[in-house]
Amino acid sequence: MTPTLLMALILLLPLATTVGVVAFGRRPNLRETITVASGIGLFLLVAMLGLSPDWMDAPRLLLAEPIEGLPIAFSAEPLGLMFALVASFLWPVTSLYAIGYMRAHHEQNQTRFYAAFAVSISAAMGIALADNMFTLFVFYEVLTVSTYPLVTHAGTDAAKRAGRVYLGLLMGTSIVFLLLAMLWTWSLIGTLDFTPGGVFGDESGLVLGTLLVLFVIGTGKAAIMPFHRWLPAAMVAPTPVSALLHAVAVVKAGVFTILKVAVYLFGIDTIADLAAADWLAALAALTILLGSLVAMTKDNLKARLAYSTISQLSYIILGAMLGVAAGVVGGGMHVVMHAFGKITLFFCAGAIMVAAHKTRVSELDGLGRTMPLTMLAFLIGALSIVGLPPFGGTWSKWWLVQGTLDTGLWMLTAVLLISSLLNIAYLVSIPVRGFFVAPAAPATGVKEAPLPSLIAIGITSAGCLALFLWADPLYRLVGEVLQ
Repeated sequence: MTPTLLMALILLLPLATTVGVVAFGRRPNLRETITVASGIGLFLLVAMLGLSPDWMDAPRLLLAEPIEGLPIAFSAEPLGLMFALVASFLWPVTSLYAIGYMRAHHEQNQTRFYAAFAVSISAAMGIALADNMFTLFVFYEVLTVSTYPLVTHAGTDAAKRAGRVYLGLLMGTSIVFLLLAMLWTWSLIGTLDFTPGGVFGDESGLVLGTLLVLFVIGTGKAAIMPFHRWLPAAMVAPTPVSALLHAVAVVKAGVFTILKVAVYLFGIDTIADLAAADWLAALAALTILLGSLVAMTKDNLKARLAYSTISQLSYIILGAMLGVAAGVVGGGMHVVMHAFGKITLFFCAGAIMVAAHKTRVSELDGLGRTMPLTMLAFLIGALSIVGLPPFGGTWSKWWLVQGTLDTGLWMLTAVLLISSLLNIAYLVSIPVRGFFVAPAAPATGVKEAPLPSLIAIGITSAGCLALFLWADPLYRLVGEVLQ
């Protein structure tokens, strides 16, 4: 099977799944079987693309060219393949988790949920395989629109308000800043193609610095402060949606976009020479610390995890702005490491809510005695986010710290180390109190989450360990970006 055909199937399979989900909406078992099977099939297609002997030299898949020189086209490259592998692997896992969660919680509109989820995965594949910034922008907006019904799934006033914040901030930043950056780039050099080493020539540092700022703040899905409010607001959605937002597609699409822009539009050598990159790195560092400090104040478990995500995303932005190879490698690896660690934490939060009906950290004392598997998985996810061995987050943080050392920016090194200590305080403390603090009252009727959800939790927890033991393939894949 040729790489071009594989790319076409990768884009079309989730859309075909949407049709199947809607067609069999009144038959839940078949609807959900189609979803999980399609997710497994999508991952196999992406893996086949990665194993193809000529995927790096694969011809473009041209879908349309609405304006001469601005095609909607797709091709495979290391960063895109990495993102596609993560999203496609976690789609069936999240769907499996959702089967247990949505049924146990008696959620309404489950067919709409699975259909919108499939469309959002198709959009994520479009972003991952985009051959140019114009194509990425189109699918970036599709992703925003397709996830709106998921954010507002509950239909409550709070969900509708969250949806307005979600659309307002994400589409506002992309139209006002990101689109402006694209138009300005197009007017300067006549192309938006992703090119190894970057596309800019002898433009002034002021122009390039301004463009870089517009690209970064225009990518609202990356949730850099002060454009982060949509993320905690969206926590009103069901937990499988939170997992989608934080690990599978949305925020990862944001930081992936920033990495692509840094590597393939600017080039890391250009980034290294821009004063604006230093200021953006400082803003990312501030977001890392403030996100962690705010997370410590949150008693609501999902809100705490949301601010943790805001902090962790800026690790990746920081890596992209360092302008050195180690920063790009660390940022790219952190896309994957954070995905597995954070989705595990959200899965556990949802399991606690469904099985124990608890949503606050202060209510979790002693819960590890009745939900030991869930609390153990939470500990694994937390330790991976902290960056302690033997879990995957160790390697991405290792390379990010190395990147700050390579640039001589010792303050940024300190920020990363202090943030890891704060991670321990607001994440690891949760399973500690779950296992070692006596509950205020004996728990009655509390048991582990539904079996499908537990299986999904087990898969992502194992992933956190596997990414430590077998990190070399990921390291080599991300490293190819710099060849």
